[in-house]
Amino acid sequence: MSLRNPYGDFEITDPQAMRALAHPVRLAALSYLQKNGPATATQLSEHVGASPSVTSWHLRHLAEFGLVIDVPPPSGTDRRQRWWNAAARGFRYEMPDTPEGAEAGRLLRTEMMNQVLEAAQQWLVETEPNLDPEWSRLAGSANTLMVVTSAEAEALESAIEQLMAPYIQRRDAGESPDDARPVRYVRISLPEATERP
Repeated sequence: MSLRNPYGDFEITDPQAMRALAHPVRLAALSYLQKNGPATATQLSEHVGASPSVTSWHLRHLAEFGLVIDVPPPSGTDRRQRWWNAAARGFRYEMPDTPEGAEAGRLLRTEMMNQVLEAAQQWLVETEPNLDPEWSRLAGSANTLMVVTSAEAEALESAIEQLMAPYIQRRDAGESPDDARPVRYVRISLPEATERP
């Protein structure tokens, strides 16, 4: 595993792929497949807010960039149905250097943040009230301002990823303890603008 990609995430470098993934239905479909595994367009449609035919079109568009792939139907299912899966457990990208690339990266960042904030609100309303006290107590949030250089910020992000990697990888390997449960960690770092003289 790369030190810059310890989870084996799909690395998006093409601004057109970033722009394609910035669509709410496509990002929701990919997120669902990454979390739940293979599904048909019909199964996904109820989770992404689009009809099965529209969902299928969006999945084919994601496939053009390698983000989703066709997989064989599970045994005991209709062999005529087309099943899709995420190409990797997660994805990542760095903001491109070109103006067009940066615009595509910002579009994707905006949609990702919108969906994360929506998921957090949904968690507060639907999940948190039903958690055991032990797990409710462990649900953490913080809002901390640091003063770091860009190199220190990159090192901090790398250290966090290295710390989390074994827990993410054991999910993929099916080696989670019996009393483990999924926990979503949402990390958002927001560098602030500095005043220039």
